[in-house]
Amino acid sequence: MSVVGQVFGNPELYASTLAMATPLALPALGGTFSERTGVVNIAMEGNMLVGAFFGVMIAAATHSSWLGLLAGALAGGILSLSLAWAAIRLQADQVVVGMAVNLFAAGITAFLFNTIYGPNGTPPNTPFLPTVTIPGLYQIPFIGPILGQQNVLVYIMLLLVVVSHYVLFHTTLGLRMRAVGEHPEASDTVGINVARLRYLGVFLGGLLAGLGGVFLSIGLLNSFDVGMTDGRGYIALAAMIFGKWTPLGSLGAALLFGFATALSFALQGIGISSNLVAMLPYALTIIALTGLIGRSRPPAADGIPYAPTK
Repeated sequence: MSVVGQVFGNPELYASTLAMATPLALPALGGTFSERTGVVNIAMEGNMLVGAFFGVMIAAATHSSWLGLLAGALAGGILSLSLAWAAIRLQADQVVVGMAVNLFAAGITAFLFNTIYGPNGTPPNTPFLPTVTIPGLYQIPFIGPILGQQNVLVYIMLLLVVVSHYVLFHTTLGLRMRAVGEHPEASDTVGINVARLRYLGVFLGGLLAGLGGVFLSIGLLNSFDVGMTDGRGYIALAAMIFGKWTPLGSLGAALLFGFATALSFALQGIGISSNLVAMLPYALTIIALTGLIGRSRPPAADGIPYAPTK
């Protein structure tokens, strides 16, 4: 078999793509909720970091990966409320506040990690989130190893994408969330509480980004390292933009970036320079953000503070 066939004909490449896409799709999905309600969310990196840290800390303390998952998601959601408060109540610059949240998360997680665990790091017996095997599906040639055996959070992510698409585009709540992101004045006029829906959108964004961090710390690994998100929150932002602020589009973009990451690992395995291939996902992010792949239009009121008229 040729080298190309060896790389692209291996189902492990595509199984890895799905796994690598998960910590991007979850925060991208969360960012979609936030920005659809009108709040620019570049704090996904910070939400992922606190989710990763508190997920592994609670999992190690309780010996339950499920409690760790819950704690990590809540940590991301709670941190996101600081962005919501500053953006909605104080009407601060949302990009500046988002960067401040990211810097705070990087600092606080590094401090807590070094204070609690020190040089030994997180306990080696920290539980993983389980890997699920779907018997009938797993037996199917080629497709089975890709879709039939994945971490449970991969399947949760796929379910959340479908649910989020339905909520945003087929429910009254979703219609109202999109309305406050497009025309908050008109929404306020018909009695929709703009601030409440924006708080909800940002909080959901934090929850989902926290889940993305949990996947890194107790899904792929069973440990935490300082700065372990390694810019994935910003790649998720690019996936959200590339996906045109839709759940299904964000998933598609996350799969594209996940494929670039999985391919970089596969190419390293056949002797291509690791320095060259490691830049693939980041190069793709830059291309997406500069609009060379396609231009996206954000919600009309995205990033614009709204003060109700008295």
